[in-house]
Amino acid sequence: MTLPVRRRKSTTREQIIQEPETFRNPGAHPGAVPGASEASEPEATRRAAGVTESSRANRGWWDRNADEYQTEHGTFLGDDRFVWGPEGLDEVEAELLGPPEDLKGKEVLEIGAGAAQCARWLAAQGARPVALDLSHRQLQHALRIGGTFPLVCADAGALPFADASFDLACSAYGALPFVADPVLVLREVRRVLRPGGRFVFSVTHPIRWAFPDEPGPEGLSVSGSYFDRTPYVEQDEDGRAVYVEHHRTLGDRVRDVVAAGFRLVDLVEPEWPSWNTSEWGGWSPLRGSLIPGTAIFVCERD
Repeated sequence: MTLPVRRRKSTTREQIIQEPETFRNPGAHPGAVPGASEASEPEATRRAAGVTESSRANRGWWDRNADEYQTEHGTFLGDDRFVWGPEGLDEVEAELLGPPEDLKGKEVLEIGAGAAQCARWLAAQGARPVALDLSHRQLQHALRIGGTFPLVCADAGALPFADASFDLACSAYGALPFVADPVLVLREVRRVLRPGGRFVFSVTHPIRWAFPDEPGPEGLSVSGSYFDRTPYVEQDEDGRAVYVEHHRTLGDRVRDVVAAGFRLVDLVEPEWPSWNTSEWGGWSPLRGSLIPGTAIFVCERD
């Protein structure tokens, strides 16, 4: 699970994996742009960003920030837990991929796996997962935690698998929020699924783009147009994107699913549970009790 970090910066500094000296930029903070001074912070803007620029920027961002991300959110995510979003909806109770007992022996592709927590849970149910992520550094955390399933570093828009290789595919906030051409990714997923296969993916609920990314009362007033699909971009002083997120309306997401050849089976909008008192970026009990934060699309290939 690799949750977007739009407009909300972490202050965590502890590193989980010691970096080799040749990779480190002495004096730089974990989210620093390579070659930039510590005082140089990325500029947040809204502008166009294509497939190549988005992929390059986000690969670099997650490689630089994987340590920080896993330190800050690793406890919530666990080592072998399948969580669909900050609300804490767990696949154990949701069964969006099917009953756990039916997962045994199934070949499952996790896209945007991060440290492969979801794949590790799937393996514990007897499934045969493959964990794929754009970020090599995120997959190093998967190696640190351990597991016997394959780890693959690749772009979701060009999956390195043969047609009809998997029974199921899943993605908890992985890839789809960050790609400029979601239909390309969805078609790739459909290609590698066997007939009758299911793909379940979660993303930031589109309505959240109309509100400030803040967990408190200031995040409850509309601040922008829901229909503005201009990507959110953080760029360095030379105008190079270092982080990109793409907005799609709810209707856009449904049309993307259909255009890729899937049948939409369900659209889940998890409610914020009373037990969850944590904040994660702009997600919080306050906002979660009033507006949805996550949208989960359950799709099937006929």
